[in-house]
Amino acid sequence: MNKPQKFLIAFLTTMVVVFGAVVIRVWALKPPVGFKVAAIPAGEYDPAVWGKSYPLQYKSFQKNLESAPSPTGYGGSVKEQKADRQPEIYTNFKGNPFSKDYTEDRGHPYSLDDLRESKRIGPTSKGACITCKTPQLEAFYNEMGWSYANKPLEELLNRSQHPVSCANCHDPETMNLRVINPAFIEAMARRGYDVTKASQEEMRSFVCGQCHAEYYFAPGTSQVIFPWDKGVTPQEMYQYYAAKPHDFGQDFFQPDSQVPVLKAQHPDFEEWQNGTHGKFGVSCADCHMPYMRENGRKYSSHWMTSPLRTIEDSCFPCHTENRDQLYNQVKATQDNVWQLQHTAGLLVARGHTAIAKAAAMPGVNREELDKSRELLRRAQWYWDFLAASNSMGFHNSVQGLNTLGQSIDLSNQSIDAANRAAGVNTL
Repeated sequence: MNKPQKFLIAFLTTMVVVFGAVVIRVWALKPPVGFKVAAIPAGEYDPAVWGKSYPLQYKSFQKNLESAPSPTGYGGSVKEQKADRQPEIYTNFKGNPFSKDYTEDRGHPYSLDDLRESKRIGPTSKGACITCKTPQLEAFYNEMGWSYANKPLEELLNRSQHPVSCANCHDPETMNLRVINPAFIEAMARRGYDVTKASQEEMRSFVCGQCHAEYYFAPGTSQVIFPWDKGVTPQEMYQYYAAKPHDFGQDFFQPDSQVPVLKAQHPDFEEWQNGTHGKFGVSCADCHMPYMRENGRKYSSHWMTSPLRTIEDSCFPCHTENRDQLYNQVKATQDNVWQLQHTAGLLVARGHTAIAKAAAMPGVNREELDKSRELLRRAQWYWDFLAASNSMGFHNSVQGLNTLGQSIDLSNQSIDAANRAAGVNTL
């Protein structure tokens, strides 16, 4: 066999493999054929009622009631305090309820229970906190507009019977995917996206992004706002916050250092957009809600869990690696991110201590002290952007490691500035 023939055979073999992978992916991702839509009354928020018409989806949704550690040891659905593993939380969030109660997220069926049981809420908590906890948000917004956000949280909790479930993401009449969070709709509109015109594949991420995202409450009105006007990277969002939008300057002041801290809130949608999967058109649902088959019937799993629990259905439509290779790749990525995240968090805590000591010194250089606080504010935001997300950097490991590296550098700069402010030789 001559070289041209060998080349031709190798080329054709490669094309067969690629074509086969494409066919498998299309087959796996194509929605069920002949899917019969049931009539669910508008305003029906009980998932059990929806489950009578969609038993396979409901059966898989019920698996979200299970609590288990993550396959890699990061995250998971066991309700345990994050500070047990990251004691720096006590310092970095001192002066904020997150220093008292910061548990791992459980599944969607627990959204209301976890809110009611949280030590972070109290008599003064606002209705904005209900935004991503129940499909009854739709009714509250239709009834009150954004004024629901400034209502007492207790009042809305008393009216909420059902946790995050079917109606958060599906139109009851057509079963089409939909977004009910007005904050997401408005944020996307400011970026030039009309959510009502989104494709089916886009909606398979938008329904997740309406809640798994960073936000803040506007002072005075408690309106929920997503800080995406300048972009969705941690650096772009920090620039947005630096302009004090809607007179929002910080979530709280750390009492020892008096740093005006920004508290990140699970920016998973933002990470995904700039990550490998997001850039190549792989939706959230492709991995976390894969298509499955039972008794010859195809359906989308509603067990929103780690893809490592459903590798064959979540990963194999695109990947040719075996289970161990895929697991080891994810584990290695998360191990690397965790190492830098923990290092960054500890350095932020050291920064708060250094600033507090410098501020107590007579004749402290106020200019250097202010510089130190600004540096640490950025350092903490970059650290928390990763610490608050659910993927331990896997959604976008390149951005995550870079952001944590910047956090470490900024903390060191902040500590040096604090020492200069106090007249301490840092050489």
